[in-house]
Amino acid sequence: MASHVLTRPISRNNPEITLAPVRKFIVLRQLMHDKPALIGLVLLAILVGMAIFAPWVAPYDPAKTSPLASLEGPSREHLLGTDSLGRDMFSRIVHGARWSLGAAATASAAIVVLGVTIGIVAGFFGGIVDAILMRLVDVLMAFPSMILALAIVGMLGPSLRNVLIGMVAVWWVDYARIVRGITLRVVQNDYVKAAHCCGCHPTRTMLRHIFPNVIPTVVVLATLELGSLILAISGLSFLGLGAQPPTPEWGTMINEGRMFFLNEPQLMMYPGIAITLVVLACNLVGDGLRDALDPRMHKR
Repeated sequence: MASHVLTRPISRNNPEITLAPVRKFIVLRQLMHDKPALIGLVLLAILVGMAIFAPWVAPYDPAKTSPLASLEGPSREHLLGTDSLGRDMFSRIVHGARWSLGAAATASAAIVVLGVTIGIVAGFFGGIVDAILMRLVDVLMAFPSMILALAIVGMLGPSLRNVLIGMVAVWWVDYARIVRGITLRVVQNDYVKAAHCCGCHPTRTMLRHIFPNVIPTVVVLATLELGSLILAISGLSFLGLGAQPPTPEWGTMINEGRMFFLNEPQLMMYPGIAITLVVLACNLVGDGLRDALDPRMHKR
Protein backbone atom coordinates (compact mmCIF):
# COMPACT_ATOMS: atom_id res chain seq x y z
CA MET A 1 0.00 0.00 0.00
CA ALA A 2 1.48 3.33 -0.98
CA SER A 3 1.09 5.50 2.07
CA HIS A 4 3.18 8.53 1.18
CA VAL A 5 3.04 11.36 -1.32
CA LEU A 6 6.29 12.77 -2.70
CA THR A 7 6.15 16.44 -1.81
CA ARG A 8 9.68 17.49 -2.76
CA PRO A 9 12.46 16.07 -4.93
CA ILE A 10 15.07 13.66 -3.60
CA SER A 11 18.65 14.88 -3.43
CA ARG A 12 21.73 14.40 -1.28
CA ASN A 13 20.66 17.28 0.95
CA ASN A 14 17.01 16.27 0.97
CA PRO A 15 16.80 12.49 0.58
CA GLU A 16 13.55 11.75 2.35
CA ILE A 17 9.91 11.91 1.38
CA THR A 18 7.17 13.24 3.63
CA LEU A 19 3.51 12.55 4.10
CA ALA A 20 1.62 15.36 2.47
CA PRO A 21 -0.58 17.41 4.84
CA VAL A 22 -3.53 16.88 2.50
CA ARG A 23 -3.19 13.13 2.95
CA LYS A 24 -3.28 13.52 6.72
CA PHE A 25 -6.47 15.57 6.57
CA ILE A 26 -8.10 13.03 4.25
CA VAL A 27 -7.37 10.22 6.68
CA LEU A 28 -8.63 12.24 9.65
CA ARG A 29 -11.79 13.29 7.83
CA GLN A 30 -12.46 9.71 6.74
CA LEU A 31 -12.06 8.51 10.32
CA MET A 32 -14.28 11.23 11.77
CA HIS A 33 -17.10 10.32 9.37
CA ASP A 34 -16.97 6.65 10.34
CA LYS A 35 -19.62 6.36 13.09
CA PRO A 36 -18.59 2.88 14.33
CA ALA A 37 -14.98 4.06 14.57
CA LEU A 38 -16.05 7.15 16.51
CA ILE A 39 -18.05 5.00 18.90
CA GLY A 40 -15.00 2.80 19.37
CA LEU A 41 -12.75 5.82 19.95
CA VAL A 42 -15.11 7.28 22.56
CA LEU A 43 -15.50 3.93 24.31
CA LEU A 44 -11.75 3.31 24.27
CA ALA A 45 -11.06 6.82 25.54
CA ILE A 46 -13.46 6.28 28.45
CA LEU A 47 -11.83 2.97 29.38
CA VAL A 48 -8.30 4.37 29.08
CA GLY A 49 -9.29 7.43 31.12
CA MET A 50 -10.80 5.13 33.74
CA ALA A 51 -7.54 3.21 33.91
CA ILE A 52 -5.37 6.33 34.15
CA PHE A 53 -7.50 7.98 36.84
CA ALA A 54 -8.43 4.77 38.65
CA PRO A 55 -7.35 6.01 42.13
CA TRP A 56 -9.74 8.95 41.80
CA VAL A 57 -12.59 7.14 40.03
CA ALA A 58 -12.73 4.12 42.33
CA PRO A 59 -14.47 4.88 45.65
CA TYR A 60 -12.70 2.11 47.59
CA ASP A 61 -9.40 0.30 47.81
CA PRO A 62 -9.78 -2.67 45.42
CA ALA A 63 -7.87 -4.98 47.79
CA LYS A 64 -9.65 -3.97 51.00
CA THR A 65 -11.75 -6.85 52.35
CA SER A 66 -14.89 -6.64 54.46
CA PRO A 67 -16.20 -10.13 55.34
CA LEU A 68 -19.39 -8.71 56.87
CA ALA A 69 -20.30 -7.13 53.50
CA SER A 70 -19.53 -10.15 51.29
CA LEU A 71 -21.69 -10.89 48.24
CA GLU A 72 -23.87 -7.81 48.62
CA GLY A 73 -25.96 -6.64 45.70
CA PRO A 74 -25.73 -3.23 44.04
CA SER A 75 -26.43 -0.35 46.40
CA ARG A 76 -25.59 3.30 46.96
CA GLU A 77 -22.44 2.30 48.83
CA HIS A 78 -21.40 -0.34 46.29
CA LEU A 79 -22.57 0.41 42.76
CA LEU A 80 -21.87 -3.12 41.48
CA GLY A 81 -22.07 -4.91 44.81
CA THR A 82 -19.24 -6.80 46.50
CA ASP A 83 -17.41 -10.07 45.94
CA SER A 84 -16.99 -13.05 48.26
CA LEU A 85 -14.46 -11.16 50.40
CA GLY A 86 -16.52 -7.99 50.60
CA ARG A 87 -14.37 -6.05 48.13
CA ASP A 88 -16.13 -3.38 46.09
CA MET A 89 -16.67 -4.73 42.57
CA PHE A 90 -16.79 -1.34 40.88
CA SER A 91 -13.43 -0.37 42.38
CA ARG A 92 -11.93 -3.67 41.27
CA ILE A 93 -13.28 -3.27 37.73
CA VAL A 94 -11.87 0.26 37.51
CA HIS A 95 -8.45 -0.75 38.82
CA GLY A 96 -8.61 -3.88 36.67
CA ALA A 97 -8.66 -1.63 33.60
CA ARG A 98 -5.24 -0.34 34.63
CA TRP A 99 -3.82 -3.86 34.91
CA SER A 100 -5.47 -5.37 31.83
CA LEU A 101 -5.07 -2.41 29.47
CA GLY A 102 -1.60 -1.62 30.78
CA ALA A 103 -0.43 -5.20 30.29
CA ALA A 104 -1.90 -5.38 26.78
CA ALA A 105 -0.42 -2.00 25.79
CA THR A 106 3.01 -2.97 27.13
CA ALA A 107 2.97 -6.30 25.30
CA SER A 108 1.70 -4.67 22.10
CA ALA A 109 4.47 -2.03 22.14
CA ALA A 110 7.17 -4.67 22.64
CA ILE A 111 5.68 -6.92 19.95
CA VAL A 112 5.51 -4.06 17.43
CA VAL A 113 9.10 -2.95 18.08
CA LEU A 114 10.46 -6.49 17.79
CA GLY A 115 8.35 -7.53 14.80
CA VAL A 116 8.85 -4.32 12.81
CA THR A 117 12.61 -4.31 13.43
CA ILE A 118 13.04 -7.92 12.33
CA GLY A 119 10.74 -7.47 9.33
CA ILE A 120 12.52 -4.37 8.04
CA VAL A 121 15.98 -5.87 8.57
CA ALA A 122 15.00 -9.10 6.79
CA GLY A 123 13.43 -7.32 3.82
CA PHE A 124 16.11 -4.67 3.48
CA PHE A 125 19.24 -6.82 3.65
CA GLY A 126 17.81 -10.00 2.10
CA GLY A 127 20.13 -12.92 1.41
CA ILE A 128 21.30 -15.00 4.34
CA VAL A 129 19.89 -12.52 6.88
CA ASP A 130 16.43 -12.80 5.34
CA ALA A 131 16.69 -16.60 5.11
CA ILE A 132 17.65 -17.05 8.78
CA LEU A 133 15.03 -14.69 10.14
CA MET A 134 12.23 -16.05 7.99
CA ARG A 135 13.07 -19.65 8.90
CA LEU A 136 12.73 -18.62 12.54
CA VAL A 137 9.35 -17.08 11.70
CA ASP A 138 8.28 -20.29 9.93
CA VAL A 139 9.23 -22.40 12.95
CA LEU A 140 7.24 -20.23 15.34
CA MET A 141 4.24 -20.07 13.01
CA ALA A 142 4.19 -23.87 12.80
CA PHE A 143 2.85 -24.02 16.37
CA PRO A 144 -0.29 -22.37 17.81
CA SER A 145 0.77 -19.14 19.49
CA MET A 146 -1.25 -19.77 22.64
CA ILE A 147 0.32 -23.21 23.09
CA LEU A 148 3.82 -21.74 22.84
CA ALA A 149 2.88 -18.92 25.22
CA LEU A 150 1.49 -21.48 27.69
CA ALA A 151 4.70 -23.48 27.47
CA ILE A 152 6.89 -20.42 28.08
CA VAL A 153 4.79 -19.23 31.04
CA GLY A 154 4.74 -22.77 32.42
CA MET A 155 8.54 -22.86 32.40
CA LEU A 156 8.97 -19.37 33.83
CA GLY A 157 6.24 -19.63 36.46
CA PRO A 158 2.85 -17.95 36.93
CA SER A 159 2.98 -14.15 36.96
CA LEU A 160 1.76 -11.31 34.79
CA ARG A 161 5.34 -10.42 33.84
CA ASN A 162 5.99 -13.94 32.57
CA VAL A 163 2.73 -13.88 30.62
CA LEU A 164 3.92 -10.71 28.86
CA ILE A 165 7.27 -12.36 28.10
CA GLY A 166 5.49 -15.37 26.65
CA MET A 167 3.15 -13.24 24.52
CA VAL A 168 5.96 -11.09 23.13
CA ALA A 169 8.10 -14.14 22.37
CA VAL A 170 5.51 -15.68 20.02
CA TRP A 171 3.28 -12.84 18.72
CA TRP A 172 5.89 -10.81 16.87
CA VAL A 173 6.02 -13.20 13.90
CA ASP A 174 2.89 -11.83 12.17
CA TYR A 175 4.29 -8.30 12.24
CA ALA A 176 7.68 -9.47 10.95
CA ARG A 177 6.16 -11.38 8.05
CA ILE A 178 3.86 -8.52 6.99
CA VAL A 179 6.51 -5.80 7.41
CA ARG A 180 9.03 -7.86 5.44
CA GLY A 181 6.60 -8.04 2.52
CA ILE A 182 6.09 -4.27 2.58
CA THR A 183 9.84 -3.69 2.81
CA LEU A 184 10.52 -5.90 -0.22
CA ARG A 185 8.21 -3.68 -2.27
CA VAL A 186 9.48 -0.38 -0.90
CA VAL A 187 13.18 -1.13 -1.54
CA GLN A 188 12.37 -1.34 -5.26
CA ASN A 189 11.25 2.30 -5.34
CA ASP A 190 13.46 4.90 -6.96
CA TYR A 191 13.81 7.09 -3.86
CA VAL A 192 15.30 4.16 -1.90
CA LYS A 193 17.73 3.41 -4.73
CA ALA A 194 18.60 7.11 -4.92
CA ALA A 195 19.32 7.19 -1.19
CA HIS A 196 21.60 4.19 -1.60
CA CYS A 197 23.43 5.83 -4.49
CA CYS A 198 23.90 8.99 -2.42
CA GLY A 199 25.70 6.95 0.24
CA CYS A 200 22.89 7.06 2.79
CA HIS A 201 23.62 4.79 5.75
CA PRO A 202 21.41 1.65 5.83
CA THR A 203 20.02 2.60 9.25
CA ARG A 204 19.04 6.04 7.98
CA THR A 205 17.49 4.53 4.87
CA MET A 206 15.41 2.11 6.91
CA LEU A 207 14.25 4.82 9.32
CA ARG A 208 13.60 7.61 6.81
CA HIS A 209 12.35 5.77 3.74
CA ILE A 210 11.08 2.32 4.72
CA PHE A 211 9.68 2.75 8.23
CA PRO A 212 7.20 5.53 7.26
CA ASN A 213 5.69 3.22 4.62
CA VAL A 214 5.22 0.53 7.27
CA ILE A 215 3.47 2.74 9.83
CA PRO A 216 -0.11 2.66 8.43
CA THR A 217 -0.24 -1.13 8.21
CA VAL A 218 1.38 -1.58 11.62
CA VAL A 219 -1.00 0.89 13.29
CA VAL A 220 -4.05 -0.93 11.94
CA LEU A 221 -2.67 -4.35 12.81
CA ALA A 222 -1.64 -3.28 16.32
CA THR A 223 -5.08 -1.79 16.99
CA LEU A 224 -6.85 -4.95 15.84
CA GLU A 225 -4.39 -7.19 17.70
CA LEU A 226 -4.79 -5.23 20.95
CA GLY A 227 -8.18 -6.81 21.55
CA SER A 228 -6.76 -10.28 20.92
CA LEU A 229 -3.91 -9.56 23.33
CA ILE A 230 -6.33 -8.55 26.07
CA LEU A 231 -8.30 -11.75 25.50
CA ALA A 232 -5.13 -13.86 25.60
CA ILE A 233 -3.74 -12.19 28.73
CA SER A 234 -7.09 -12.44 30.49
CA GLY A 235 -7.40 -16.08 29.42
CA LEU A 236 -4.00 -16.97 30.85
CA SER A 237 -4.86 -15.13 34.06
CA PHE A 238 -8.14 -17.05 34.24
CA LEU A 239 -6.10 -20.26 34.06
CA GLY A 240 -4.02 -19.07 37.02
CA LEU A 241 -0.88 -18.35 34.99
CA GLY A 242 -1.11 -14.57 34.90
CA ALA A 243 -1.84 -11.99 37.57
CA GLN A 244 -2.24 -13.56 41.00
CA PRO A 245 -4.85 -12.65 43.64
CA PRO A 246 -5.56 -10.14 45.07
CA THR A 247 -4.52 -8.27 41.90
CA PRO A 248 -7.74 -6.89 40.34
CA GLU A 249 -6.99 -8.10 36.80
CA TRP A 250 -10.12 -8.92 34.82
CA GLY A 251 -9.14 -12.49 33.95
CA THR A 252 -8.21 -13.20 37.56
CA MET A 253 -11.54 -11.74 38.71
CA ILE A 254 -13.43 -14.08 36.39
CA ASN A 255 -11.49 -16.99 37.83
CA GLU A 256 -12.30 -15.90 41.39
CA GLY A 257 -16.00 -15.59 40.60
CA ARG A 258 -16.47 -18.90 38.78
CA MET A 259 -17.16 -20.86 41.98
CA PHE A 260 -20.10 -18.54 42.67
CA PHE A 261 -21.42 -18.58 39.12
CA LEU A 262 -24.75 -20.29 39.87
CA ASN A 263 -25.73 -18.01 42.76
CA GLU A 264 -23.77 -14.83 42.00
CA PRO A 265 -23.17 -14.74 38.21
CA GLN A 266 -22.44 -11.01 38.26
CA LEU A 267 -19.01 -11.72 39.74
CA MET A 268 -18.03 -13.17 36.37
CA MET A 269 -20.28 -11.00 34.23
CA TYR A 270 -18.86 -7.61 35.23
CA PRO A 271 -15.22 -8.29 34.27
CA GLY A 272 -16.43 -10.26 31.25
CA ILE A 273 -18.44 -7.26 30.05
CA ALA A 274 -15.41 -5.01 30.58
CA ILE A 275 -13.25 -7.30 28.42
CA THR A 276 -15.97 -7.41 25.75
CA LEU A 277 -16.21 -3.61 25.61
CA VAL A 278 -12.44 -3.20 25.23
CA VAL A 279 -12.21 -5.80 22.47
CA LEU A 280 -15.21 -4.27 20.68
CA ALA A 281 -13.71 -0.77 20.90
CA CYS A 282 -10.35 -1.94 19.57
CA ASN A 283 -11.98 -3.75 16.64
CA LEU A 284 -14.14 -0.75 15.73
CA VAL A 285 -11.17 1.61 15.82
CA GLY A 286 -9.00 -0.84 13.88
CA ASP A 287 -11.62 -1.25 11.15
CA GLY A 288 -12.01 2.52 10.92
CA LEU A 289 -8.26 3.06 10.63
CA ARG A 290 -7.99 0.37 7.98
CA ASP A 291 -10.65 2.07 5.86
CA ALA A 292 -9.26 5.56 6.46
CA LEU A 293 -5.75 4.54 5.42
CA ASP A 294 -6.93 2.70 2.31
CA PRO A 295 -6.76 5.08 -0.69
CA ARG A 296 -9.42 3.04 -2.50
CA MET A 297 -11.94 4.00 0.20
CA HIS A 298 -11.47 7.76 -0.31
CA LYS A 299 -13.82 9.71 -2.51
CA ARG A 300 -11.95 11.55 -5.18
